[in-house]
Amino acid sequence: MKIFMFFLFFFASPPLCAQATFKVMIYNVENFFDTRDNPTKNDDEFLPSGNRHWTPNRYYHKLQQIAKVISAAGEWNTPALIALCEVENNSVLSHLTRRTPLRWRDYRYIITQSPDPRGSNVALLYQRDQFCYLQHESIPIRFSGNKHKLTRDILHVYGKIVTGDTLDVFVCHFPSRYGGEKESEKDRFDAARTLRKSSDSLFLIREKPQILIMGDFNDTPQDRSISEIFAAQAFPGNTQITDSTSCTYYNLFASPHITQFPGSHKYQGEWSQLDQIIVNRNLITQESSLCIIPESIHIFAPDFLLTKDKTWRGVRPFRTYYGFKYEGGFSDHLPLVIDFQIRP
Repeated sequence: MKIFMFFLFFFASPPLCAQATFKVMIYNVENFFDTRDNPTKNDDEFLPSGNRHWTPNRYYHKLQQIAKVISAAGEWNTPALIALCEVENNSVLSHLTRRTPLRWRDYRYIITQSPDPRGSNVALLYQRDQFCYLQHESIPIRFSGNKHKLTRDILHVYGKIVTGDTLDVFVCHFPSRYGGEKESEKDRFDAARTLRKSSDSLFLIREKPQILIMGDFNDTPQDRSISEIFAAQAFPGNTQITDSTSCTYYNLFASPHITQFPGSHKYQGEWSQLDQIIVNRNLITQESSLCIIPESIHIFAPDFLLTKDKTWRGVRPFRTYYGFKYEGGFSDHLPLVIDFQIRP
């Protein structure tokens, strides 16, 4: 079946010149839960009888809101790949891709089945005419301090783009800062080590790996988990880089002057860049079949995704809940969007 889909993908795809760009997006969608009880998970908070009164009407509204963001971020064309954080299960993704205007975009999806106590997972949506899915794996994080700690797995998906090259995609949601930033830091160190080991292993099996990493890292690009443990460098802002065989990684959202917005998440009046996109060197070199367009790197922050911050001044993300107050917005994070140039 995979062989059939592979040939269908290439012979049924439009000419390469018609697909000059390849758009990707990462979005933490803030507690995207359905209204059904999962007896094996602590999801009582997001039930009609829960303390947030998560009713079918509110859930349906959330589906439409997230679809609106995806459609707006894509402008003329919705993204080829969409990484999502804080998604509960297959049902949520099925509803998102089949019961909203996104049904016309024919998205398929992959989601982890993580041991996270709340039932939160990461997922990847993809358009089959731009990304031919081959295989995926769910990578558990091994904690050095607490072997019994449970958290979200890392999702690794790989497939073919229209040039015939393989693209490896990782979707992450690192452990939170619950209990204190410093106290929980070692957990994110372990997550960063797990991610780096998995991504580096691709250099042993691919001649010229193309690696795309997206997620909510619960740390900024300058924090040690990203800058030292994973060792992602700040993106230089140009594509004058050669030697694509090196396993150096570049963080596309490490410099505020590139993103032109103070951050993707706001906590107690302070913006921070917890959401990031990281690529290996082969995705920013001129000779690559898939090359980043530097001017496309941005935090998607239209007015409808923001609301007045009455507590800390300025604006903040327009959320589904602000504390326990239902706002009917979108998420406590803003999405990131970038474009790649497809080269013959």
